[in-house]
Amino acid sequence: MKTGMNLLLWGTEITEEHDSVLDELKSIGFDAVEVPVFNVDDLKPYERLGGRLKSLGFGVTAVTVMGPDTNPISPDAAIRKAAVEHFNKVLDCAAAFGCEILCGPIHSAIGVFSGNGPTDDEFKHGVDTMRLMAENAQARKIRLAAEYLNRFEIYFLTTAADTAKYVDAVNHPNLRMMYDSFHAHIEEKSQAKAIASCSKQTIHVHISENDRGIPGTGQVDWDGVFSGLKASGYDGYITIEAFGRALPALAAATKVWRDLFPDRMDLCRQGLAFMKARAGLT
Repeated sequence: MKTGMNLLLWGTEITEEHDSVLDELKSIGFDAVEVPVFNVDDLKPYERLGGRLKSLGFGVTAVTVMGPDTNPISPDAAIRKAAVEHFNKVLDCAAAFGCEILCGPIHSAIGVFSGNGPTDDEFKHGVDTMRLMAENAQARKIRLAAEYLNRFEIYFLTTAADTAKYVDAVNHPNLRMMYDSFHAHIEEKSQAKAIASCSKQTIHVHISENDRGIPGTGQVDWDGVFSGLKASGYDGYITIEAFGRALPALAAATKVWRDLFPDRMDLCRQGLAFMKARAGLT
């Protein structure tokens, strides 16, 4: 397994101001970073970032989300078309910095609820739209990893088994899924069993504590997570995802209302040491 750090801890846009952050993450010992792709209006910052990451020898993944006007499961065909068009821009940005895997809840709009569970029509719309998105990703040599979230953030895909079923229905080589310990802690009965249920489809993993703070300091069943990954033969990225209060807009979006750790780099050091120890990478 290889280790990564999600840069959302520093913001939704990674610029020259974050060069020192990248340097420090490299010196700490991470193998990769995960780049947020939310602003899709300008490729130049991503191209510059790509050169910086290459010079540091980082592996690179990315994360993005879909909104109400770009919802792949919308009953409105125009919105589904807009989802594909918007995602093409996301893919262009990701390709500009050498992205290997683009992850996130790309299957439906985050924070949008119908008041009911997912319908058969929504599943069909989602499969058809995602197949187009995956085709476009293949053209850019980027693999997609659909992420299920907990029921308080999304309603379309909220379990490992349902996401695996969805990936199988799309049936495209460039679409697989990711596993996130935070969401699984809320939705699954067993981390190990959940990982086993989607082992064939999983190409990316987020290591995230139940409070979004330092991995290993909360309630997540880490024995179950790492035994499950080992049993499944997983050998991809294990990437820390954590959130703080440094950026008010991001803190509001992630519902972080109190300090979860004293220092971001200290979180990275402790989190990396924890992952390496549990994964047998030390």
